[in-house]
Amino acid sequence: VSRDFLPRGSGIVTRRPLVLQLITAKTEYAEFLHCKGKKFTDFDEVRQEIEVETDRVTGMNKGISSVPINLRIYSPHVLSLTLIDLPGITKVPVGDQPPDIEQQIRDMIMQFISRENCLILAVTPANTDLANSDALKLAKEVDPQGLRTIGVITKLDLMDEGTDAREVLENKLLPLRRGYIGVVNRSQKDIDGKKDIKAALLAERKFFLSHPSYRHMADRMGTPYLQKVLNQQLTNHIRDTLPAFRSKLQSQLLSIEHEVEVYKNFRPEDPTRKTKALLQMVQQFSVDFEKRIEGSGDQVDTLELSGGAKINRIFHERFPFELVKMEFNEKELRREISYAIKNIHGIRQVLPCLFTPDMAFEAIVKKQIVKLKGPCLKSVDLVMQELINTVKKCTKKLATYPRLCEETERIVAGYIREREEKTKDQMLLLIDIQVSYINTNHEDFIGFANAQQRSSQVNKSAVGNQVIRKGWLTINNIGIMKGGSKEYWFVLTAESLSWYKDDEEKEKKYMLPLDNLKVRDVEKSFMSSKHIFALFNTEQRNVYKDYRFLELACDSQEEVDSWKASLLRAGVYPDKSSTETEENGQADNFSMDPQLERQVETIRNLVDSYMSIINKCIRDLIPKTIMHLMINNVKEFINAELLAHLYSSEDQNTLMEESAEQAQRRDETLRMYQALKEALAIIGDISTSTVSTPAPPPVDDSWLQQARRSPPPSPSTPRRPTLNNPPTRPLSGRGPAPAIPSPGPQSGAPPVPFRPGALPPFPSGEAHGGPPQVPSRPSRAPPSVPR
Repeated sequence: VSRDFLPRGSGIVTRRPLVLQLITAKTEYAEFLHCKGKKFTDFDEVRQEIEVETDRVTGMNKGISSVPINLRIYSPHVLSLTLIDLPGITKVPVGDQPPDIEQQIRDMIMQFISRENCLILAVTPANTDLANSDALKLAKEVDPQGLRTIGVITKLDLMDEGTDAREVLENKLLPLRRGYIGVVNRSQKDIDGKKDIKAALLAERKFFLSHPSYRHMADRMGTPYLQKVLNQQLTNHIRDTLPAFRSKLQSQLLSIEHEVEVYKNFRPEDPTRKTKALLQMVQQFSVDFEKRIEGSGDQVDTLELSGGAKINRIFHERFPFELVKMEFNEKELRREISYAIKNIHGIRQVLPCLFTPDMAFEAIVKKQIVKLKGPCLKSVDLVMQELINTVKKCTKKLATYPRLCEETERIVAGYIREREEKTKDQMLLLIDIQVSYINTNHEDFIGFANAQQRSSQVNKSAVGNQVIRKGWLTINNIGIMKGGSKEYWFVLTAESLSWYKDDEEKEKKYMLPLDNLKVRDVEKSFMSSKHIFALFNTEQRNVYKDYRFLELACDSQEEVDSWKASLLRAGVYPDKSSTETEENGQADNFSMDPQLERQVETIRNLVDSYMSIINKCIRDLIPKTIMHLMINNVKEFINAELLAHLYSSEDQNTLMEESAEQAQRRDETLRMYQALKEALAIIGDISTSTVSTPAPPPVDDSWLQQARRSPPPSPSTPRRPTLNNPPTRPLSGRGPAPAIPSPGPQSGAPPVPFRPGALPPFPSGEAHGGPPQVPSRPSRAPPSVPR
């Protein structure tokens, strides 16, 4: 960057990760993510802002935080790179630092260096033991192949005279796959003397060219070369990921192209824009509504039944099922017929053998017909609710204009409710028409002569043993000791319910006859997500093995209703609990004479015959009535009158006010579309012959794994005993990473490496008997050194 903007000092200075984005630009300035819109041209202010933002989150007393500071620097002197400055590992907590400060910093570092697209710069001072470097150890954990790790050796100018790091920088000792790069930074004296970065870079270059140990590799040392290496790695990464990146951009472009087509012609200054948009929206709403009802929609719902399909189910499954649920209770009906016969005779004693009173038949039939009002009205309610749900789904496309969406939904829903009232009136009229005249001359009516000979199984036998339904069901009430709940493939015919191991229908598990069976609902258990119904025998016999009832479970209530409707077709009716009726009727129960019983049976058969005619008629007329008076009327209203109602309800400008969210979405979509096109154009211009460097071959880095168990001997030759002068320049203020302790007389650390010389090595007794020599200056500046 060639600018001095990072805080310097003793101890732990970097206490929050600093994400530094370098961006090539014509002008030079800096921006912080937490100070949006503010440009910093004075880099002293940048340093102060980093310090202030660090203290704001971590406090003033050496606390740390993993929340990063995001800084962008735009400059013509930088290559486009993103760098992350991480804290050094601290062993001993100070100030407000927690006791587990070392583990916290380690976790923070691992969070960043674990990313596969991240290069790791393992920075180690030259005047410490490289084999004990925490930076290299952490890098090895996340990058065992060494493809992402570059060693950086600092403080080469502070090594003892007569020592050097030549063999380390040549990657001969303690090798890394990508090798090491040496750098020389400014000392604390240079910083205090306001030595600028350009002068520091020239001094660094001069150091490598003039040093006898490094001059032969000076072109591969220094900060500019490190920058070049990092940029080359970025180029390699871009080249490797370019094909997949291009495909991703193209797929994103295609995904928003349809939406952009709508926005491209948006002209906010056009006076006719709102009128055109209103007409288009109403027309689109009308088309969507009709498609959802007629079933030709381009957006087919694959999760649940909706629109016309759900209304069709109401007509042909739910409504017939509701009709059969009104099936009269046998004992109650016979009691009512006997009361009607007796009440018609009144005080008169008529010979029972003369005739069966037709007035009793009419009274019972009319009472049963009136009961049909409930299922008819309920079917209207269900259709009305589904129409309103369909309207809500269709108005989602009007969300661009909130007021238009609300008004459209309000007007259409209001009209649907108006039609609901008229349709219900028509339903009641149809029932009243049926009650007003009992047509005993109907061709399907069995008549009095055939009433006694009618068999209750005629209709069922006519059906034959055809397959009515197939599907998966779970038998829910099998105990755990007997295998627990299991899923089987069920086949329902007109005479039996069979289940198989799977849908190939090869291995039949059981066949259950449908005689005397009824179906009832079972309350859903708290822990179960299944919906359950049960089959049981009306004669209190076991249904399946030693079970009195058979619980069958489905995934949804709609599936349960559909199975019930299919069982209904097979003659298995829903249960109507008659316990109360039986208890109440026991007091009034009396023995009928045989002749009265014959008359009751005759009228019972007549009622059954006539009600089957009425049910057939009602099942045909009700869907047609709902279709004509509700659905078709609503479609005509939307096509012909909705626009006029919208104009009369509110001012057009108010209706067509665009929501702020939609305006923002439009701008963002157009910006994204433009950015994607520009990105694809840039990628298209990139030459496919971009120079890339292959990964270096693997090296033996087993020394990293052994370093913590037993430090290996130093890769340097012994120091010359006569050359033990301290360095002439003061130590850098920032110091080495805190994780590396300074070597001391009792530490047992090996000597620092240096270039091999002509002097002989130490005698064996001296080499092994006394402690190793150490630098005369500490490797870390004392806390008293000013920043």
